[in-house]
Amino acid sequence: MFQLIDRADRLHFDLRDDERIVRTTDVPGVPHDQDLIVRALRLLQAEYARRHGRLPPGIDVAVEKVLPMGGGLGGGSSDAATALMAANHLWQAGLTREELMALGLPLGADIPFFLFGETAFAEGVGEALQAVDGPDCWYVVLEPGVAVPTPAIFSAADLTRDAKPVRIADFSSHINSGSMVGFGKNDLQNVAMRLFPPVAEAVEWLSSYGDARMTGSGACVFCAVSSEDAADQVLAQVPQKYAAWKAKSLKIHPLKKSLLQISEL
Repeated sequence: MFQLIDRADRLHFDLRDDERIVRTTDVPGVPHDQDLIVRALRLLQAEYARRHGRLPPGIDVAVEKVLPMGGGLGGGSSDAATALMAANHLWQAGLTREELMALGLPLGADIPFFLFGETAFAEGVGEALQAVDGPDCWYVVLEPGVAVPTPAIFSAADLTRDAKPVRIADFSSHINSGSMVGFGKNDLQNVAMRLFPPVAEAVEWLSSYGDARMTGSGACVFCAVSSEDAADQVLAQVPQKYAAWKAKSLKIHPLKKSLLQISEL
């Protein structure tokens, strides 16, 4: 199950006088031409040219990184999805949400979710999405201080692939009980904890305050709490070695909401 939170990178877009796609800010560890933002915009630019017989104007993109690299929070995928939504609007390219999702999928399995733009139950590699009601809560998130490369987790010999499939009916019955505590598990977590001990230490510490889990392929660890006050109480106890923050769950992607409002004018 994927859920949006209100903490994110921030992107700034400016149309250019030529046809180049340019990331104007440095992102440490991410070469310009390998950045999912740049690659996604180039794909959309090519699709625009195929449909309209000409290239649209280029775009400058400035990136303010807020989410940690290698944190398992989908920061890169979210940025790519945001770039596709923004450029589709700026260029008046006319692609539907489903077309943008198909365009982004080859770049990353999480990109379709951020284009889907609401709490979702995911199947397949993450592209088969169904909207669901998720818990309305706050999260405390710890950054263990390590970046976990996804390939290292998925190539680990001890990563089991025999977990019992979870159906949407299983999720729905659990959420109807009023709590997400105890639902499902992250099959990647034990592997990441073995390969990166700081992840294991963060899970152990945060478990004192609830159902602490690793997000995605790691490294960040989160725990759901009932209120902002409860989140603040946990944050007040966090050891200095961790960067830690709180986030509110979101029911809909802010940019998707804005674009829906624009389309209704």
